[in-house]
Amino acid sequence: MSAQGNSAAPVIIKKKKVIAGDGHHGGAWKVAYADFVTAMMAFFLLMWLLNATTEKQRKGIADYFSPTIPINRISGGGDGNFGGDSVFSEETLPQNGTGASNRNPTESRQARGEMGLTDDGGQPQDSGTQGDDGQAEQFARIEDALMGHGGESTVSKETRRHIVTRVTDEGLVIELFDLEGAVLFEGQTSEPTPLLRELAVLIASVSKLVKNGIAIEGHVRAAPVVVANYPVWDMSMARADHMRRLLESQDLPVHRMNRVTGHGDRQPALENPLAIRNNRLEVILLRSDQ
Repeated sequence: MSAQGNSAAPVIIKKKKVIAGDGHHGGAWKVAYADFVTAMMAFFLLMWLLNATTEKQRKGIADYFSPTIPINRISGGGDGNFGGDSVFSEETLPQNGTGASNRNPTESRQARGEMGLTDDGGQPQDSGTQGDDGQAEQFARIEDALMGHGGESTVSKETRRHIVTRVTDEGLVIELFDLEGAVLFEGQTSEPTPLLRELAVLIASVSKLVKNGIAIEGHVRAAPVVVANYPVWDMSMARADHMRRLLESQDLPVHRMNRVTGHGDRQPALENPLAIRNNRLEVILLRSDQ
């Protein structure tokens, strides 16, 4: 029995080390997720840049990524080789050579293209090059008469420095404004000075070069907040209406007066609302469709 007991096979206990978790199944999803997060970050960065930058800054960023030698001088989307019009209407007009638009346009006064000033007050029949040339010639003729470029003006250089012209979506704007020591109205009244009477004669004469309607807008600088009776609204309207009477006294047809408005101090020309430059009149030769 002892022999049988010594010949028994020994019992071997084998311990197997078990590692928790499954095997590796690949990490492709991590790469896809990283690409998605990167794309979203780029998207939100783009949206932030569009909201936080001006049009000039955006154009500078676009030009940075443009070729060194541009194919087209105007950046934007559209037909042609890397050309076309800007998506911003305020940039399209100056680029196309059809004029500028208001610095702060309202919904009812957005840029609408060509001005359409014609000799008979009608809308041009042809919107091609010939019509544009005729319109440009009329604008040049009016500006030459205003600024005395032809040498025939009877208005002195000191008087002409009160005039600024610009083309907007409404038409040709002739702006008359106060300067230090040389004002258009007597004090805080609507009584015109000899300077304004001289300017009215000039404006009436150049307005006769076309037959378009006329709008007159009055603007005044802000009054101190301590004033009990805020006079800017009545004053701006009274000054615009007095300018209308001055023009009509120079044989300008009454039926051409389409609008006389007073804007008070709501549309200052300078950031300082108390600046004397904000005292101004705007005589607008309107487009035929206004």
